[in-house]
Amino acid sequence: MKLSTVILPIYRWGEARQIWSRAEEMGFDTAYTYDHLTWRSFRDGPWFAGMPTLTAAATATSRMRLGTMVASANFRHPVPFAKELMTLDDISQGRLTLGLGAGGNGYDATALGQAPWSPRERADRFADFVTVLDATLRSPQTTMHTAHYQALDARSVPGCVQRPRVPFHVAATGPRGLALAARYADGWITYGDARDPSGPSPAQAPGIVAAQLSRLAEACDAVGRDVNDLDRTYLEGSSAERPLASLAAFVDWAGRYRDVGINELVVHWPVADSVYASDMAVFEQIATEGLAHLS
Repeated sequence: MKLSTVILPIYRWGEARQIWSRAEEMGFDTAYTYDHLTWRSFRDGPWFAGMPTLTAAATATSRMRLGTMVASANFRHPVPFAKELMTLDDISQGRLTLGLGAGGNGYDATALGQAPWSPRERADRFADFVTVLDATLRSPQTTMHTAHYQALDARSVPGCVQRPRVPFHVAATGPRGLALAARYADGWITYGDARDPSGPSPAQAPGIVAAQLSRLAEACDAVGRDVNDLDRTYLEGSSAERPLASLAAFVDWAGRYRDVGINELVVHWPVADSVYASDMAVFEQIATEGLAHLS
């Protein structure tokens, strides 16, 4: 079991550098940041870009992995994004994990002036996005045409430090997304019930994730893969669970998800006066001691 954190990109770098460095000192496996143009209740406050934040974090850390939670096609094209990822993997000396998702209908989907895509179109675009991104990162020269994205003699030289490319962790709960994860992903991400994450009770929530894992296993079987070859990540913060209330609450929560097959838990770095508020002293205790208490 691994424990990781999400650090929101809401701090000027003078303060953010200390947070990223402290996350590494606490022993987190990976520190992610949200790759959005803004985010829900934080929309009217400071919000910095994900990729420059991770690049700066790569220079402020040396051991901890770094990642997106999650990048989408809502405002990105796979060809220039592949070049950014190759560069970040080099700067971080091979510590990048790429979280990918289909995106939603929020601000990211409309900030460029377009109407939000339908669920079907979003799924279609995501499949093409992952396909082109995968090919472009694997090959020094790529030409590919899909319904939504094209790559014409796209160059990725010298390529990623991690071979054959940076690991993809795909966020998915529906059949098309799970099939995409089974085909392309090195890991899978869920935050619970995609329709209503806060709806299930804390007792019900792990069962929902267990059912998603079962469907992921079926999708992996269909393409000749073992689901256990994928990292399996649960992102805390959207459900009715409160694992950061105390060390005991965390240990009970972590055990429940370990038992259903999750092998990476991601908790939010505390943000005062927000939906991610929690006691910093308790958070540090969880970060440094929590997994050791799992029986």
